[in-house]
Amino acid sequence: MNLPIENRCIKSYVIRSGRMSDAQKRSYENLHSQYCIPASEKIIYENIFGNSNPVIIEIGFGSGSVTAALAAENTAVNYLGIEVFKAGIGKLLWEIEKSHLENIRIIEGDAAEILPKILPEEKAAGIHVFFPDPWPKKRHHKRRLITRPFTDMMKNCLSNGGYISMATDWADYADWALNELTSTPGLVNAYDGFAPAMERPKTRFENKGLGKNHQIFELYFRREA
Repeated sequence: MNLPIENRCIKSYVIRSGRMSDAQKRSYENLHSQYCIPASEKIIYENIFGNSNPVIIEIGFGSGSVTAALAAENTAVNYLGIEVFKAGIGKLLWEIEKSHLENIRIIEGDAAEILPKILPEEKAAGIHVFFPDPWPKKRHHKRRLITRPFTDMMKNCLSNGGYISMATDWADYADWALNELTSTPGLVNAYDGFAPAMERPKTRFENKGLGKNHQIFELYFRREA
């Protein structure tokens, strides 16, 4: 059953005027209709990808470099990226064209609205949320993405045994997310607390945090079978 999204009218992001390179603009204009899915009606994964391979949802993929790298390494897996920033979408479209990636599709918009409205329930093999905005000031904590009922929406999208993988370099947000995911019915922590370091390409924000000697916190939850 879909959950109401009224409680998520507070956005987890702020639209900023990011500069797009000429290549990103060209990719956005020329490839948007081919690889971007309209956020208007329920989608069927087999229809948009042309196969029944497992689907991983990438929420807030930023520049798209990690999504592109994962898709290139795992051609038998489909990746559905959700992003609000046009510059990041243009960059990922450029990566798709450059590397001839056919296992990526993109939805431009707010994940809090997209998940309950147009994504099928109990179908995704996994969801990635790598280094979301930590909103470190206490008065902004209400903007954090990993908050119920959004975590319930993520769970509803997962097939039985499907996983949620999150990473952050903010200790306070890590504790917050651990509590929110733990309190979500139907999700089970695969580890006793935080997960060990996962093998995956590093994002720009992760490298930035490591450059400041920040500890990386990983969380890994599964939907109960």
